[in-house]
Amino acid sequence: MTDSLRRPLKVRGVKIVNNFAKYLSHRNISPNSISITSILFAVLSAICFILFGKYNYSWLLIFSAFFIQCRLLCNLFDGLVAVEGGKGTKSGELFNDIPDRISDPLLLITAGYAINSIQYAVEIGWLAGLFSVMTAYIRTLNVSIGAPADFKGPMAKQHRMAILTIACILAVIETYFWSSQYSVFGALLIIVIGSLITCINRAIFAYKFLEK
Repeated sequence: MTDSLRRPLKVRGVKIVNNFAKYLSHRNISPNSISITSILFAVLSAICFILFGKYNYSWLLIFSAFFIQCRLLCNLFDGLVAVEGGKGTKSGELFNDIPDRISDPLLLITAGYAINSIQYAVEIGWLAGLFSVMTAYIRTLNVSIGAPADFKGPMAKQHRMAILTIACILAVIETYFWSSQYSVFGALLIIVIGSLITCINRAIFAYKFLEK
């Protein structure tokens, strides 16, 4: 994976992160297996969302938020082990991208089902999942036709997952005091709108680059 195709993340420069990446690199752990593990964490988070929608146990949202962050850590370390650890493979791009296309919509759609008591929450979840895939599709399309990879937001992957994580934590408080989950519903709405703007921005960026 070339630097131009990597998502710019400041956390890659953190010493403790690099030390752990070196630890993983020295073990019999491939970056591709880390990428696949990210799907497992997304599935666990999705299960917590579904169970919350059925049983309304607020602690399930805490686990959902935790597994979302575990998924993001996998996304971080697969790249570090592949590039900095020198374990990259020719098929690495497939393992780097496909798990994200599975995990993003899985998390956002099930978040909609978690708050099925709110009208249109399920539909908003599906829209959020669709637009999350579209942001990545436009980015990869841009690269395929000669434009640079554009990872900017306002609703790139890390932004979507940050908003969803914060919403889960807020929803725990909201559920305890008011027995409602408008925090997650609001987060999905923000993700839908922000992702749509991101799609438009990335398309315009590629258009301007190619026309010049």
